[in-house]
Amino acid sequence: MGYKRLDRDFSNDGLRCAAWLYLPDEVQRPPVVIMAHGFAGERTFCLPAFAEKFVDQGLAVVLFDYRNFGDSAGEPRNWVDPDRHRSDWKAALAHVRSLPEVDSSRIALWGSSFSGGHVICTAAEDGDIRAIVAQVPYVGGATDAKPSPGFVLKVLWALLLDKLKTAITGQPHWIPAIARPGEFGIMTAAEAQDYWTLLPPGSTWQNRVPARILSKVSSYRPVDLADGVNCPALLVLGEQDETTPPAPIRACFDKLPLGELMSLDCGHFAVYSGPMFEQVVAREAAFLTEHLGA
Repeated sequence: MGYKRLDRDFSNDGLRCAAWLYLPDEVQRPPVVIMAHGFAGERTFCLPAFAEKFVDQGLAVVLFDYRNFGDSAGEPRNWVDPDRHRSDWKAALAHVRSLPEVDSSRIALWGSSFSGGHVICTAAEDGDIRAIVAQVPYVGGATDAKPSPGFVLKVLWALLLDKLKTAITGQPHWIPAIARPGEFGIMTAAEAQDYWTLLPPGSTWQNRVPARILSKVSSYRPVDLADGVNCPALLVLGEQDETTPPAPIRACFDKLPLGELMSLDCGHFAVYSGPMFEQVVAREAAFLTEHLGA
């Protein structure tokens, strides 16, 4: 099915969020899927391929960048913060409900990795969502890994430096979003190097985030809100995932009143391209069309 892609930016707290509206040809007021990326990601990082598959099924898509990311406004860049992201999801919902081109009574949310957790929280707080897809989602929850005293000291030092540098210079203390095993950063599993495969040619994305995220990520627990999601929810997990391991995702699935689970023999980043992408997006598209009535 053909489609057109339009700029449909919106504002949150005085800052512009860049958004694309994908509209399928010859479909009047289609249902709509709202999409945004995961940890430190931008909308151009493989997500247009998902959007195009959904449009093929007669669905509209709104794909946006968070404030401080990609084509959106805001400084410092790459400011990962679950509270800010969730606020942007709410602003995106209000924006989509004002669009005359789509049927705002039929809205689904799609998130991956960190934003997989955001869509769980957003749906729990908004009772008018028709369905959600949470792909290899970060849901929080128990982990067997205990941080070493040395790692804890590095975290505290990074947080202190962030406060001092921000107060003195207005710029944050940066830490890597992606690091190698044993190095200091956010994503340090061996598979994290595959993050680079998400970037499109010519991307100017920088591998850094403000250190302040370290004070929030461990206390962010979308799993705690899962039982409040009153719409159908598809969770996709990778059995070999080192970044968002399968056990917490299964615990989250157990709490969902209307949950479906797709289990794949892969790691965290395999779902974005290649044969695994084709398998995943076909299931997600079928799920969304079923529950949105496309």
